[in-house]
Amino acid sequence: MNTQLIACFFALNLLFTPWSVADNKKPSAEVRNDAGQSVVRLDIEAQKLSGIETLTLKPVSHHAEFSAYGKAINLQPLLDLRSRYMLTLTERSSAKAKFKQVEQNIDRQQNLYRHGVSSKRNLQEQQAQWQSYKAQADATDFQGKAIIDEALINWGKELTDWALSSDSDKLGTFLSSQRRLLQITLPANKHLPDNIQTIYIEGSGNRSKAHKAELISVATRTETVAQGESYYFQTSDKNIITGMNVTAWIPEATEQMTGVVIPKSALIWYMDQAFVYLKTEEDTFSRRTLDHYSPTAGGYFIPDTIKPGEQIVTKGAQMLLSEELRGQIPSEDDD
Repeated sequence: MNTQLIACFFALNLLFTPWSVADNKKPSAEVRNDAGQSVVRLDIEAQKLSGIETLTLKPVSHHAEFSAYGKAINLQPLLDLRSRYMLTLTERSSAKAKFKQVEQNIDRQQNLYRHGVSSKRNLQEQQAQWQSYKAQADATDFQGKAIIDEALINWGKELTDWALSSDSDKLGTFLSSQRRLLQITLPANKHLPDNIQTIYIEGSGNRSKAHKAELISVATRTETVAQGESYYFQTSDKNIITGMNVTAWIPEATEQMTGVVIPKSALIWYMDQAFVYLKTEEDTFSRRTLDHYSPTAGGYFIPDTIKPGEQIVTKGAQMLLSEELRGQIPSEDDD
């Protein structure tokens, strides 16, 4: 009886055991040489277990870019000019009103003097007052022009118009911290293409986190040691604060190129060389060298080497590289 119970328990144990010999055999990668190129073979089940993900690439158009550097500019000197100019306008308005009043008075005094009603002394006093108020009005005109010239020299026509016009809506967005003023200086051998109104900027130099900046005007002076062209831009990037240095990415004056954009996660490095893995068959992966690539907001632009329609490994590429390198190590049987 005891023998039968033991046999029964043994059978039940086999029936409900969650693994079998076949299940316990984990899938592994196979590395082989295909026309001089190492390829990694991994069946579908192994791909799932390894968390490999791929993306079918689509054609995109891309403008080549070059890097420049700049700074978020303090607007206080421009605001000070605006305050001085507005005060001058008030003084000029007052001076011209007094001058106009004196002009009317002197006309009456001259008429009275001609008819013998008023003395010559009264007329002379009116004339002296007229000269004084005219000088004040002329002085405010000169002072206002001097402020405009100072603003033009230091800030250029566009920002001068924004600051000194009675309608300060454009400048108001900077005062309310909705926008930041940037001065970007190009390398000495570079130029801003005529058709470029938008560039991309970022404080830490990370192209994938860059925000747009819109062209305002040519800058009249430089804020850096660089000797290239300098421009004013505006940005709504709230991460940029006054005084911060920024990196700018500016389109080249060349025609757009056609290629593909790969995610940042797809690119891996080995022996100082950039690589990606492509899924060439349902269960086969091949490593490909990247000689030319450009950072973009979405990853990296590849003008050649990879074609639209190919499947790139976006997750698990590092594991494939490890398997490939492991497969290239000679086994003890090869000795």
